[in-house]
Amino acid sequence: MKYKDFSGVFIGFIVLIGVLVMAPQLWPFDPYKQVLTDVLQAPGGTHWFGTDQYGRDVLARVLAGGRITVGLTLGITVTIAVMGTVLGIVSAYAGGLVSQLITTGINVSLAVPSLVFALAIAAVLGGGMGNAALALICVAWPKYARLARSLTLQIKAAPYIKISELQGQSKGGIFYHHILPQIAGPLAVTAVLDIGVILMELAGLSFLGLGAMPPMAEWGSMLSLNRSLLQTAPWLLWAPGGAIVLTVAYFHYVGETLRKYLNKR
Repeated sequence: MKYKDFSGVFIGFIVLIGVLVMAPQLWPFDPYKQVLTDVLQAPGGTHWFGTDQYGRDVLARVLAGGRITVGLTLGITVTIAVMGTVLGIVSAYAGGLVSQLITTGINVSLAVPSLVFALAIAAVLGGGMGNAALALICVAWPKYARLARSLTLQIKAAPYIKISELQGQSKGGIFYHHILPQIAGPLAVTAVLDIGVILMELAGLSFLGLGAMPPMAEWGSMLSLNRSLLQTAPWLLWAPGGAIVLTVAYFHYVGETLRKYLNKR
């Protein structure tokens, strides 16, 4: 795979983030302003994605929801990747009781289906995007911890690591020069591929009433709010549903492209 092909997908990422950040300047309608004279207008020249039952522009709400959904998803993914990686490396290096405690936490967390565990935590904490994000963080970090621990242990057992130790290289130097460069690629691929999963789980919590609260424009919440209008105003579900599908597909493509690029290096 050529570097220009690899870099192209990240240009798309920059464009996606740019559109979401600049949405208020790119599209003039207020996503929260109710215009009762424009209730349930079908997609057309003025309102490209139509309006909802309160006369709010659907495209404006999709763009505003994208800032919330995609932004929070990226924040959750970075958090669980960093937290899980650090705990996995600590477990591989520390040994003893510390390693046993971390490993036990990983095994217990992975024994329960993640979405079921997240639903239980979100239900206990109550609604809100902050609580939904915290619930997903609590259930998603073990994947990275297990992967980081496994890779670190595998690399530590390699002969060249033993040679480096005999030559007097410090543990920090070995980690920085030998271990970190080799585990960074697989962990990065896992994180990018996980973005779509986290996005769908976050939207799912909002759909079930455990995430975004009305009138917040969030894709899962928009689907939940408008599901009763599927037959009379289907565009209210096509817009946020299509945004979820396209965004998840894009990040999956980015992850696969990154994996192929790293495998060919």
